Amino acid sequence: MKILYCFIIFFALWFCVQKKEDKSLLLPKKENKLFEAKSDYSSYYKEALAFCKTNNYNQNFFFLIDLGLHSGYKRFFIYDFKQNKIAKSYMVSHGCGDNQWGRTSSKEKPQISNEFDSHCSSVGKFVVLDRGVSQWGIKVNYVLQGKDKTNSNARNRAIVLHSWDAISDNEVYPEGTPEGWGCPAVSNESMKEIDELLKNNKKVLMWIIKT
Repeated sequence: MKILYCFIIFFALWFCVQKKEDKSLLLPKKENKLFEAKSDYSSYYKEALAFCKTNNYNQNFFFLIDLGLHSGYKRFFIYDFKQNKIAKSYMVSHGCGDNQWGRTSSKEKPQISNEFDSHCSSVGKFVVLDRGVSQWGIKVNYVLQGKDKTNSNARNRAIVLHSWDAISDNEVYPEGTPEGWGCPAVSNESMKEIDELLKNNKKVLMWIIKT
């Protein structure tokens, strides 16, 4: 009788542990599905690769910036064509538009424009060109040539990729990232990594979208 009682207790404890383990296994799966749904840029990856092949651009990787995401999140992605995955993500600023420079007024809904003196970011495909000297961050910038009607004035507007001391290395949500005059600006540490890539890879595609 005593042996039977011990067996029942053991079985009950084992069953409880199994239920807890089953629940813990289900949680990550649910979270992964939510993450994948939020970050599904697969159609952009395919179009970007086709665009790079057609225009003889770099086919190792490209930059995708999603201004549709809150500016407190990392939304500058380096997508590795060879490994078919996001290799790195960074914080990035957008233009302040009608708002005050250096604030975070449009952290959820940035204004988009291709017009001169709009102080807005532009969407569309860019090709990353010459490395130059910047007055900001680590003193390095890269010229961006707009390839679409939505960003055709980028070069004349002096829209460049550069770093800025005000940009964080880490996500700051629910706070936002300080806004400039339309340039995609990243943190100093991020720019050091990006600079190393761009010094060894020419004609890289940067695609700025707003989902």
